[in-house]
Amino acid sequence: MPKFNHEFPVLSQIMQSLPRQELAYLAALFHDIAKGRGGDHSELGAVDAEAFCLEQGLGRYEARLVAWLVKHHLFLSITSQKKDISDPEIINAFARLVGDQAHLDYLYVLTVADVRGTNPKLWNTWKARLFEEFYERTKRALRRGLETPLDQDELLRETQASARAKMQGIAEEEIQKVWAQWTEAYFLRFTPEEIAWHTLLLAGRHPYDDAPLVAIRQLNERGGTAVLTYTPRRLHSFARSTAVLDQMGLNVVDARLIVSANGFSLETYVVLEDNGTVIADATRVHEIERGLWRNLQQPEDSPLTVTRRAPRQVRMFSTPTQVNCSLDTRNNRTILELIAADRPGLLSEVGKVFRAERVAINGAKIMTVGERAEDVFYITDMEGRPLQPGAFERVQESLVRALDRRDPARV
Repeated sequence: MPKFNHEFPVLSQIMQSLPRQELAYLAALFHDIAKGRGGDHSELGAVDAEAFCLEQGLGRYEARLVAWLVKHHLFLSITSQKKDISDPEIINAFARLVGDQAHLDYLYVLTVADVRGTNPKLWNTWKARLFEEFYERTKRALRRGLETPLDQDELLRETQASARAKMQGIAEEEIQKVWAQWTEAYFLRFTPEEIAWHTLLLAGRHPYDDAPLVAIRQLNERGGTAVLTYTPRRLHSFARSTAVLDQMGLNVVDARLIVSANGFSLETYVVLEDNGTVIADATRVHEIERGLWRNLQQPEDSPLTVTRRAPRQVRMFSTPTQVNCSLDTRNNRTILELIAADRPGLLSEVGKVFRAERVAINGAKIMTVGERAEDVFYITDMEGRPLQPGAFERVQESLVRALDRRDPARV
């Protein structure tokens, strides 16, 4: 409806340009119709949707499009929130799934309507920007044509050129000194804006200076606050940083970690207040920065505790911890999927287990669904290799033991 264009300008434009808007409504009506019948509700609902559309006189293409939307209505949300969308192969695979711009447009508007309609409290600016970014990357891949997928080298060159353009007054020599410590994965994992920010922070820093660096900036367009730590890898700062953020009542919605050639860990977290709102108070930002700095100065073996209690509604539910893994051969790493009861201190507990089992974290996708945390971690051993079966089994057992023991619903 045009009178609501101001709320979602891009989505409104896409919706109003759809060749047949009623197909999006039909997909919305049918997307969850088969829940509770046993089996995959998306598969079962797709059959019902196609049969209904044909009975009502729609063409075969329209009926199949509605059925396709019902069958795949969770794919855009799950992929963007649980997979590494900085990986060109993830984008290319999703582009092959949708096949063309029309299917992508219909799926995009259906996904946002579904998430907001299911629980408006789960919707925030960060999630909106994540979906939009994934949509734009897939749109670009489709524009190139499925026979000419996104090229990693081309993407790397474009990212570096864009980052350079955002850094005025810094010599190329300084840029190269900072960039020399990173592998190609760094330039694929971070945006040009983030790379420029990191470079300006690290330029001129003495290579043997091992004092922790903490920096914070507002992500006005993305709807969140970026928290950066740059520490010697021996500090295992993931567990320390997430404990501080959690104790302060902050919700981590994204985490990316990468190790430099000189043995430092660069970690960036995107955080929101616990109620999903953006951090707007300068005093609050200073408090976060100071808390992280103090904690990272502590001895490596100093205890980590999160004393903040879980909300009452979370304590009412019991979610047994589930840990699964798969091998990402293209990026030479293990993908660990964790489902557990969400509560304060969860990420810090995971970090402590990884530290004890000598596991390196390369990245994380953080997602909370009601009372459940559904997080994905990209991990390797300390030599940068995927976990061997025996090592993964030890990590799996340690996570289940640590998280189920601390499950507030079981106390």
